[in-house]
Parts: sequence; C-alpha cells; structure tokens
Amino acid sequence: MDKSQMKEKIKVYFRKNREVILKDVLALLKEMVAQKTVNVPSAKLGNFDYLTIRGEEWRVGDIVEREFRSWGMRYDVFSRMKGRPNVIGYVGRGEADAAKLFMACHMDIVPPGTGWNSDPFEMIEKDGVVYGRGVLDNKGPLVSAMMAARIMKQVIGDEGLQGELQIAGMSDEEAGDPDGIDYGVHYLMEEKLINPTFAIIPDIGENMQKIDVAEKGRMVVTVTAKGVQAHGSTPHLGVNAINKMAHFLVLLETYTLVHTPDPILGHCTVNVGEIHGGSAANSVPNECSVDIDIRIVPGQTPENVRSELKALSEKVADDFELALGNSSLPHAIDPDNVLVRSIQANARDFGLNPVPFGLGGGTFAKGMNQHGILAVAFGPGDDTAFHVANEYLPIDQLVTFAELTCLVTIDLVG
Repeated sequence: MDKSQMKEKIKVYFRKNREVILKDVLALLKEMVAQKTVNVPSAKLGNFDYLTIRGEEWRVGDIVEREFRSWGMRYDVFSRMKGRPNVIGYVGRGEADAAKLFMACHMDIVPPGTGWNSDPFEMIEKDGVVYGRGVLDNKGPLVSAMMAARIMKQVIGDEGLQGELQIAGMSDEEAGDPDGIDYGVHYLMEEKLINPTFAIIPDIGENMQKIDVAEKGRMVVTVTAKGVQAHGSTPHLGVNAINKMAHFLVLLETYTLVHTPDPILGHCTVNVGEIHGGSAANSVPNECSVDIDIRIVPGQTPENVRSELKALSEKVADDFELALGNSSLPHAIDPDNVLVRSIQANARDFGLNPVPFGLGGGTFAKGMNQHGILAVAFGPGDDTAFHVANEYLPIDQLVTFAELTCLVTIDLVG
C-alpha cells in the first residue's frame, strides 16, 4: 500500500467514525482534566495542599499507559524521579534508518488561578467548546495525538510504517526550580533516551493557522536594592530600599535594551513580573527585589543584557545586586523544510493555510532543535486561551488535529 492509499484509508475512517472518535476523545480528556497535575517551583508547593511533589504528572501518565496497553501499543516510561514520568508510545516498524516523528505533549499544567465560571478541574462542554484547566495546554492536544496513534495502528498497522510515530506525554514543561534540573524532554535528550528525526509540539494555539519556526530566548533577572533598616518614625536614619528600587524601575520603563529587531521574532520584551520588599509598614525596608522576565532575540545574550541592566542600576546606586536565573538562547530554523511543507500541504485538506512565524514564549521545539532534531510547534486552539481563567478549546479541532497528525505521519515515516 503506497502513501496515497494509506492517506485515503485514514480519511475514509475519519469520515465514517468521526462521532465515535469525538466521543472517545472527550471521555479521555475529561478524565485527564480531573487530575490536578499542577507544576510550580518547589518554593510554592506549600500553596497547593493537593501536591506532594511538583507536577505529579504520574496522575495523567497512568492514564496514558493504560490506554497504550489497551490499544496493544509498545511504549516506554522514562523517569528522572518517581512520580514524574515521560510516557512514549510507538506505532510503526521503527527501522533503524527510517524517519521517526515525535509528538511531544506535556502532562503538567499551571495553577488554575481565580475567575473561573466553573470548577477548573471538571471539564465542561458548551456550544462546541470544552472548558477546564489543561484542555488546551496541553492535555487536549495530548489526547488528540494519542487518538491519532490509536487510529494509525488500527487502520494502517505497525507494518505499514517503515519509520515510527512516537506519542509522548511529558513531564515538567510549565515550571522549573532554580537548580535547573529538568524532568522532561531535556532529561530525555541529555540521557539520549530519544533520537527522533522530526518533532511536532502542539503547544502554541493559533488554531492550526501558524507554524512556530523561531522562538525568543528567555531570561529572568532578579534585581535587588539594598537599604538600611530603621524605625518607620525615623526614616531619615535609614535608607529605603523600596524607594531605591522605584527609581530604578522608572528608568527601566523608558529604557530600550540594545538589540536589532529580528525579521521573524521582532523586538525583545521586558516585563517586571514580581516585586518583594519590606517586612512591616513601620520599618524602613533594608531590601527590595524584583524579578524581570526578558525575551531576547538573536544578537542578544543573557550575560550582555545583565550587564546593561547593571549599568542602568548604577545610575541610581552602585550597590544593586543582579542575579541571572534560568535562561535560554533564541533559535530559528529555515521554514522551507520537509516538516513544514508536509504540515502545510495536509492542512489544506481542512481549509487551513498555516504560515511560519516566531514565538515570544517557549516550547519544547527550541531545545529539540538545539539538539539537532528538526522541530516545530503547531497545534489546535486559540493562543489567547493559555494560562487564563476559563481555558477553552473548540471540540472539533481535536478531531481535525488527530486526522492531520495521521496524514503528516504517513508523509514523513510511511
């Protein structure tokens, strides 16, 4: 059976079984959304009484394993620590010299936050849309990719693919610790547990109308102003660290970091995301710190940006301290490649016309490209629905993405 025949079989199957597929997708997604796989830095674990470790991705990982077993799929589980698994299922012969397509989805989620119209851990269906924490980011795409694997195995079979489709439920995407230890895709690549040819990361939204081929780098700088503590009734005897920080932030607000705008990624961005200072209203604070999130473009480095900020702080005082946290460099690939072309060609069958673009946020794609794996981010959902109350995803897109995954798989590893 050639590739065109395989594609036709897949299309016929989806036409005849769309309602059943949709029912199965929604049932599985509902079960996953109920799992509180919230990932936060260890310092914030105490704010979540239902967590014993960061992420607790095993709660979804157990579901993924169960489904792979029931479908008769080969799979592996790789864990750097107990409770934080990476579950990878395989379809195809996986011959050594054949291509492998890795679909990387993460099982952890951000905290639900406030402002929900319903329980964030109970999936709600309304007017063709599902709501709940993780329906888009990233449990919905995970279920969709899993369904693609099930259908590929059922309709085409392992023998029909010379290469391999790999569906991964990953840990540790949403948050990290200061130690920088990774429990997800970077762990797998560092230990050489995976080595795919191509990767698609369905974690950007854009309603399958854009393909992420470039991502800004990210750095977090903690800036600390030092003061001298004194009684609040005698502020002249102390040095107010909050006031010093205020002067620095005023300068930062109108300061432009040195950079050349990138044709795809555009300008770098700066966001003061957290501020901490003082212990009581009647004390002069001896310390104030801010955490600044900076998304850098090619030509910038975290070290150079830190030096710029240090020079800016010295306009206020010479004793500011600047600590550089976890950081990553920007990346970009040539959008004219076989992976992008396959996605575009098959997407046209669904009335879609995805175009390459650059992302200010980060996905697994950056690290995979930096390890020599041709990776892009592409997937269902609205990009404005990430990390917000009432997170949502159009139901029909889940089935469309599953079918599109099957067609791209046939192109690349058939």
